[in-house]
Amino acid sequence: MDVPHRQVVFTIPKTLRIFFKYKRRLLGDLCRHALRALSRYVEVVTETTLTPGVIAAIQTFGNRINFHPRLHFLATEGGMDEMGVFHMIPRLDDARLAELFAREVLGFLVGREMLSPEWAERLLSWRHTGFNVHSLVRAKTKLEA
Repeated sequence: MDVPHRQVVFTIPKTLRIFFKYKRRLLGDLCRHALRALSRYVEVVTETTLTPGVIAAIQTFGNRINFHPRLHFLATEGGMDEMGVFHMIPRLDDARLAELFAREVLGFLVGREMLSPEWAERLLSWRHTGFNVHSLVRAKTKLEA
């Protein structure tokens, strides 16, 4: 089935990068929490349980060859229900998805006792938390040809 896809890039604040720099296994957890945030977002928007299709790549360097972990997802614009029917969603609300992502990651770090609950709440209270999602790049599909 030909369904629309878009690139979704997840980034984390500079203040949290140190955890992932020295414990690279945490990058897999970061990826899982981004997927969980995306799945929750799709569930909230559609008011049903859907499974989005995702291919994920972890990138750990920036333009200056500095440590700058971020996740690149190629994600379907919607998901499959339990019956195998694909449901489209409207364009992603990056700010809303970034908030879900932030809460997922901070909850994980607090649960692992790598971050205090107070520090996590402080980060969430900042106007610019440093968590970001960018989903404006849409993949070309046969449907659009």
